[in-house]
Order: sequence, then structure tokens, then C-alpha cells
Amino acid sequence: MAYNWNNSWATGNALIDSQHKQLFEAINALLDACSKGLASEQLDKTLNFLSSYTIKHFSDEERLQTQYGYPDFANHKKLHDNFKKFVSELAAEIKAEGPTVPLVAKVNFGVGDWLVQHIYTQDKKVAEHIKNKTAAR
Repeated sequence: MAYNWNNSWATGNALIDSQHKQLFEAINALLDACSKGLASEQLDKTLNFLSSYTIKHFSDEERLQTQYGYPDFANHKKLHDNFKKFVSELAAEIKAEGPTVPLVAKVNFGVGDWLVQHIYTQDKKVAEHIKNKTAAR
């Protein structure tokens, strides 16, 4: 299942939203590579991008939270850290086992669905907090 960006995922923060779009593109590329049984080189490239971009995105997001004094920063960072660990473990599994059907499902639900839920339950609150802090200045 591809994740096609829709406006309900928008947080209203341009940086966060543009990075989310790129994360969805990386997830879709990984799903596509797995479903086509592409060579492990392509899988490695896609997994490496997803992993490194996730780290960049979370770092940028956490910097914004710190800058604007987001009150739930510690919990949000913990969620990010758990997700980075999951992506790392998933990459190791795919490298070891190849693109099996259960692993493709893990990518779909463990990465794609996690990101959607994280946007709805966490990132929208962060963006709203930043917006309120910016308006108060």
C-alpha cells in the first residue's frame, strides 16, 4: 500500500510537512523495492536513506521543540528514539532475510502507519505549540 500525501496529515509547519512528505516518499520507495524483489543493493540504498532521513527529521523536529519550549519534549523524543531503533532493526532483518512478505508488512504497518499515527497524535500538537508561541511573540 502506497502512502499518498493528503492534507489531513499536514501539521501547518512547512519544515515538518515537507520532511514528512519526503519520509513518505522513502517509505513508498522501500515498499516498491520490496514488492518488486529488487536486488539487495537497491533495498540497502532505500533503507539507508530512510534511516538517515528519519534521524535528520527527528533531529530537526526536536530542535524546534527545544527552541519553542515544547512541554512534552521528553516523551516525544522517547517515541522518536524507539522508532529509530525499530527502523534499524527492520533494516537488519531485511538485509538478513530479504524482502519477505512479513517484512514488507512490517514496513507498511510498522513504519508507514506509525508515521501517520505519530503525525496525528504528536506532531500536530508540536506544530500547534510552535504556532501559538510564534503568535505570542
